[in-house]
Amino acid sequence: MEKDWQNYTKRFRHYLKLERSLSENSIEAYTRDVEKLANYISKNFPEKGPKELDLEHLRRFVNTLAQLEISDYTQARVISGIKAFYKYLMYEDEISEDPAQLLEAPKLGRKLPDTLSYQEIVQLLEAINLGEPEGHRNRAILEMLYSSGLRVSELTELKKSQVFEDVGFLRVIGKGNKERLVPIGKDALRYLKIYEEEIRVHQSPARGHEEYVFLNRRGKKLTRVMIFLIIKKTAEQAGINKNISPHTFRHSFATHLIEGGADLRAVQEMLGHESITTTEIYTHLDRDYLRQVLTDFHPRK
Repeated sequence: MEKDWQNYTKRFRHYLKLERSLSENSIEAYTRDVEKLANYISKNFPEKGPKELDLEHLRRFVNTLAQLEISDYTQARVISGIKAFYKYLMYEDEISEDPAQLLEAPKLGRKLPDTLSYQEIVQLLEAINLGEPEGHRNRAILEMLYSSGLRVSELTELKKSQVFEDVGFLRVIGKGNKERLVPIGKDALRYLKIYEEEIRVHQSPARGHEEYVFLNRRGKKLTRVMIFLIIKKTAEQAGINKNISPHTFRHSFATHLIEGGADLRAVQEMLGHESITTTEIYTHLDRDYLRQVLTDFHPRK
């Protein structure tokens, strides 16, 4: 029966890659979720293969996750992976009924993302030492994260052919290889141009890295970890004690747009969210902002 799990897991991976066009990180996460289920079933119901499980088997598996004191968030993610696996089996006509359809995940409170105020954004940007070799590159990176709301992977994978400086847009390749056009701010364009014309032009890109916009000292594209380190160092220099990551700039980008009155659908398009409900989290931030304005300025507060 273990071979059945291995066989279906392998085929599931191919489906996620070829049919769903998911990233390697997402494929690995889904695979680990299925492997957790396979290990549990192999130990407790060794005679059962993936096509022979029912809702009760899956509920018992989920109960073991809770007993191991795994967080609600992790439980929900694992259940999401199991549901995707059984949807795949349904898609392939391997099963006639989906045992995971009624499998319930823990209720998760919607956590509002951390953001930076506009003043803190300016404080961060101005803390970058433009006299250092990587100064203009780092300034261009942070300007682009904030002005375009990019995911860190979208920034590290950005290529020169995706930047249309003449019209002020980026062609971004997001999750699932979906493309979207995102405007880029004037300051971001200015620092990007300085980086390209005065810094990058003097670098010798490593083989295979010639087209990437942002390079490290060895001429290779920057990694996600390197972007995190750049932001952490800049935050320390700026004296900002918040836990800041590349995603903080994305959250701040969306929040400041909503606060300024931007249309939610437009923000959804720029962020590359598949569902409007994902973007709607920022309306909660907006309501908090409006409530504060009401408290501060309304004559009958």
